[in-house]
Amino acid sequence: MDEPAATADEVLVGVGVGPGDPELLTVKGVRTLQRADLVLVPTMDGAGRGRAEQTVLEYVPEERVRRLSFALNERRDTARREGSWDAAGAIAAEAFAAGARLVAFATIGDPNVYSTFTYLAHTVRGLRPGVRIETVPGITAMQDLAARSGTVLCEGTESLVLLPLTGDLTELRSAAGSFDNVVIYKSGHRLGAVLDVLRETGRLDTAVYGAALGLPEQEIRPAAELDSDQAPYLATILVPQVKAGRGARLLRGRPDPTAG
Repeated sequence: MDEPAATADEVLVGVGVGPGDPELLTVKGVRTLQRADLVLVPTMDGAGRGRAEQTVLEYVPEERVRRLSFALNERRDTARREGSWDAAGAIAAEAFAAGARLVAFATIGDPNVYSTFTYLAHTVRGLRPGVRIETVPGITAMQDLAARSGTVLCEGTESLVLLPLTGDLTELRSAAGSFDNVVIYKSGHRLGAVLDVLRETGRLDTAVYGAALGLPEQEIRPAAELDSDQAPYLATILVPQVKAGRGARLLRGRPDPTAG
């Protein structure tokens, strides 16, 4: 049996709600959430209120918010992971079938940067052909940590690379030697190994660690001062290049670390 086609005005929108501080949600994001017939928020299997939901509830009544259970950290069990995507997509599709015209999905950070919204949108499009997909950008953890720690991410002609630490450390080791500025996401479960790589490549002294940004348990400190090899899954590490005076990076590439 074919799935029912979406009506012309059905919209699924991914709204970036930032890293956790409700004040970092954009005006457009707030307005979109408040106009939505239903606001969906992700949570891990069996977990309670997540960071996205906490932010949303600052602006939207609880009765218009519904949790979607995702296997957020699942890497190996493909059936379990995709089953959670299917179930979440079905809930959104059912909302449209029941008359909703605007369904919002709140995601921490930005909906186009390592977000579960990508999988939800793909699933819903398959269930409701013709549904319009939109996104509202959000503040990312690397931007928030840069602001809170007073770290300039990149300047002039400097390069910037963003790495999710979900595989081995080969890419991190390569990036530390090739890019001016490195941002590491999802590093908590392998923090000790990450610090070892930064130490080996001479990049530890400038690195900044941050976790639970904007929340009561927030922690921001120089990575060299960390005394544990474990951290929250969503911890962020900034590894900036040393800035060498006003405008010094406008015309030059990365200096040769072996020179002088």
